[in-house]
Formats: sequence, C-alpha cells, structure tokens
Amino acid sequence: MKKVLILSNHFATIYKFRRELVESLVDKGYEVVVSLPKSDDNEEIKSLGARIVETYVDRKSLNPIKDIKLFLDYSKLIKQEKPDITIGYTIKPNIYGGMASRIRKTPFIANVTGLGSAYYKGGTLKKIVSTLYKVGLKNAKSVFFENVQNAQVMIDDKTITKEQAVVMNGAGVNLERFSFSEMPKDDITRFLFVGRVMEEKGVNELFEAIKKIKQEGLKAEFGFLGWFEEDYSQIIKELEEKDYIKYYGYQKDVVKFMREAHCIVLPSYHEGMANVLLEGAAIGRALIASDIHGCKESVIDGVSGFTCKVKDSEDLYKKIKQFTLMSYDEKAKMGQCGRKHMEDVFDKNRVVELTVEEIER
Repeated sequence: MKKVLILSNHFATIYKFRRELVESLVDKGYEVVVSLPKSDDNEEIKSLGARIVETYVDRKSLNPIKDIKLFLDYSKLIKQEKPDITIGYTIKPNIYGGMASRIRKTPFIANVTGLGSAYYKGGTLKKIVSTLYKVGLKNAKSVFFENVQNAQVMIDDKTITKEQAVVMNGAGVNLERFSFSEMPKDDITRFLFVGRVMEEKGVNELFEAIKKIKQEGLKAEFGFLGWFEEDYSQIIKELEEKDYIKYYGYQKDVVKFMREAHCIVLPSYHEGMANVLLEGAAIGRALIASDIHGCKESVIDGVSGFTCKVKDSEDLYKKIKQFTLMSYDEKAKMGQCGRKHMEDVFDKNRVVELTVEEIER
C-alpha cells in the first residue's frame, strides 16, 4: 500500500475543495494521511477514510521562530510516516513542507492556489516569500497552479522551472453537489458576495456600486457571506441600517444562499481560481467578476455573466445595473450558459483524474 501525506493549513482547504481527491486516493488503495491544525471539523476528513495528524500552522504569523518550528514538525512527520509522496496546499505547507521533503528525500508536489497578498503588494515581503519559495520548491516533482498567470510569474522570476509547472482548471467544481437549479422568479434581483470581507476582494468598490444602485431605486438586493478579514464591522453596520445590504456572516453551507440569488458578484483584485464563481455558475447563477486571471476564466463575458475592470466601482456599477434591468429569461439564459461552461471546462472529476495521474507519474 502506497502512502500519501497531505499538508494543509486549514480544514476547509481539504474538506471543501479536495475531498474528492482524498476519496479517490482511498478508493485506489492509498493510505492517506492529512496534516493540519486541530479543529472540531477534522472528524469530517476522517470520514473520507483519511488519518489525521494535527500540526499547528500559524497562517498569518511572520515570526521566523514559529516557521522554523513548522519546518521541524514537518521534517519529523515525514521521517515518522515515510510517505511515498507528500503534497502541500497553500503557502506555508508548500514552503516548509517542500524544504522538509527535500531534506528527507521524499517526492513533493506543491499546490499554489494563489500568489496571495505578498506577491500582490510587492516590496520586501514579496522578496522574502519568493526566496523561501525558491528553496522550498527547488526539488518539487510538480507545482500545480490554478491559472496560467500565476504559473508564469513564478517561471519568470525563476522560482520554478517551466517543466515543474502544471496548470489545472482550479480545483474544479463538483457538478453533483452544486447541481443546477432554476433561477428564482422574483421581482427583486438578488446579488450575492461570498468570501472574506477585505479590501483585496473588491468590497470597497462593491459598496460604492451598491450605494449608487440603491440611490437610483432599482429593485436589487445584496447579500454578503463571509468572515471579516479586516475591520469592516462599522461599514457593514451602517450599510445594513440603510437597508443597502444583508450580512449573514460566515455560513458553512453556501448552496442555499446561492440558490436564492440570481447573480454571484466577486470584484476581486487577485485570485488563484475563485471557487465561489465555479460553484455559483454550476448551480446556474450568472456571474459578475473582475477581468483578471482567476476570475475571468469562470465567465463567458456577455454570455454567462459580465466581467468588470478591476478596482473600478463605476464599471462594476454599470454591469450590476445592466444585469438588474435584464428580463427574467435573459438572466436565466445566462445561468444556463454558466452551467454548461462548468460542465465543459471545470468538471471536478477531470481535475481529480489529472491530479492522481501526476501523483502516480
């Protein structure tokens, strides 16, 4: 029996987006060990047939002592488990799991689900992260990316070689779990934002666009799902008091909210591949998203939704207004086209097949 060790920084990274991969590996006879921080939800990963090893990962810390400890923890874990291959998800497991695998001479696959704020903001932090990535990924068997732009950035700055890069269609979307449903027939057009409430998700531009839509008296409703990554509590409170938005906080099950919506909105500044857009389109909802890699792949502009200029609240407002004023049949047609696009390009089963093929290569 071959053993796969998966390193992650959060329960949701595996259970929400990679559960089908775990199930596939278990079905093929692999012993699957998942290393991630302690959580009450970890039992759900165990139910997939995996064994859990709890490893503390401070996702936001820049403390080098904590990072050195994580490297040592991973090195010890690989020595104890003796996996045939180790797979990392997100930045710290990729970097320190890659380093530990290199020391232990264990094949390693990294998954870069997005370049993140460090690359986006640039400066000293980007240089540090880039240097760490170069060390961590030097001997990686493969480095998976969710869009071509992210891969090219790391190739251009010589973090990895062209031969190491494997571009997937994101994590794909489970077309059965996110099954198609008819768009609701309401007089009010319902928009939904799902994600961390933070500047880089484009919420400032979205708030500005919403204010204009509401002030014009258009029949539109705006729902927000997600936790605060930054302090937006006062802004959210004021917008709720004016009945501009409805804030539902973090929700484990987003499907019921998506089914009640007509359009999923994500004016993000940068993404690996926005899962919320894939899920919304699979359900049959139109999309309005930034014209950036990681978002625009999900949308056929003018057919299954609209793309808008990044950091441009005016363009976002125009696209929201345009969709609001469309007839029900036009909106429903967009949702149907979005579902077809997911079936053609983003089927989760195909992504899992390609991942397993790379593991076994």
